[in-house]
Amino acid sequence: MAKIPPVKGTRDFYPNEMAVRNWITDGWRNASLRNAFVEYDGPIFEHLKLFTEKSGQEIASELFSLTDRGGRDLAIRPEMTPTLARMVNQKINALPRPIKWFSMPRCCRAERPQKGRLREFFQWNIDIIGDDSVLADAEVIYTAIDYLRNVGLTPDDIAVRISSRSLLAALLLDQGFAPDQLQTLYALLDKRPKVSQAVFAEMAAEKIPDATLRDNLMNLQAINSLDQISPLAQSKPAHDALAQLQQLFTYLDLMSVADFCLFDITIVRGLAYYTGPVFEIFDRNASLRAIAAGGRYDNLLAGLGGSQPVTGTGMGMGDVVLGLLLQGKKLINTLTQQLDFFVIDADPDLFQKTLQITAQLRQKGFTAAFSYKRTAVGKQFKQANAANARYALVLGQETTQRNEITLKKLTSPKTQQTTFTLDNFWTTLAANQLP
Repeated sequence: MAKIPPVKGTRDFYPNEMAVRNWITDGWRNASLRNAFVEYDGPIFEHLKLFTEKSGQEIASELFSLTDRGGRDLAIRPEMTPTLARMVNQKINALPRPIKWFSMPRCCRAERPQKGRLREFFQWNIDIIGDDSVLADAEVIYTAIDYLRNVGLTPDDIAVRISSRSLLAALLLDQGFAPDQLQTLYALLDKRPKVSQAVFAEMAAEKIPDATLRDNLMNLQAINSLDQISPLAQSKPAHDALAQLQQLFTYLDLMSVADFCLFDITIVRGLAYYTGPVFEIFDRNASLRAIAAGGRYDNLLAGLGGSQPVTGTGMGMGDVVLGLLLQGKKLINTLTQQLDFFVIDADPDLFQKTLQITAQLRQKGFTAAFSYKRTAVGKQFKQANAANARYALVLGQETTQRNEITLKKLTSPKTQQTTFTLDNFWTTLAANQLP
């Protein structure tokens, strides 16, 4: 029988790859906890309608869906936000606000695999629900930067491109567009960074037959600073949304991350449920897809079965693009598990003692291993080095008595060797005084 390969768009995590994955997810968790988020999780599959009600029936073709034995239409989750909304809606009156939750789910999408986009991936999600202040938006952006900065990325490496759906909506209405045109315009503008100026002009001509309106749109897209927007923000909604965005940048400056952030009016986020500040994080060279993206969604929970409108803001960061960026920047070193002790028996008659000492080390919280085969000391030392052990603990060498052990430190340039009685070794270990 021929070897069966993994499904296209998925990954096998051998120990080295698993070490990298754990390093990334451990960093996500630490950043979340450091910023006062608490962890939650949900099922890997949900009712299909949870996703179609959020994104429309067309989303079904992008999901791995199934019908269970009870005839229910289900889908493997492509993202976590609908599950979050369902969970919050179920206990909306019992959860203290603001709700600051994070998760790191495995998600799946039935789409064509390409660079930075796989069928299966892990995603870090942070959300703040129940607080409508722009300070919550600042917290979400800050937490994302906090993680990225902690793994070694700088403002020279990445940029958080920030805009506002509410500001853009107000400006478009002020420029003469009708309210029922906004969703079409959002979908059009979301494609702007992905195509050339000429291609975008052709797309705009198709969607906006009126040349004056089309020129107004192009002029808006040419804006590159909040100062340029001030003369255009004539209506109260535009003025209020501009003030909100200015406050957001003030908070980010106070939190010492402003050098990572810039205003970019082309960031609109294609999903319909965004209502306020939105952002996407890219590498400075824009050579990859977005590392992370998010924004404010004030109507999502009500739209997914909620009994009352509840404001929210959040972010998602996938591990695929992040991994490509960190590897390109050489910020992922070879990650290998380090063993505390490898216990070696120089005399096969001492193997029972080897097992006892190994078990005692493990009971005390240390990582410890031994050779499964009774073999020469030199081969056991090779196993210890292959296991990346800090210490070899040798029983039965010629220089020791039956009740003594030799400790060899394997991580120093010149191997250090110390002989202990067994009782003295345990005492020294408990005092954290090993060489």
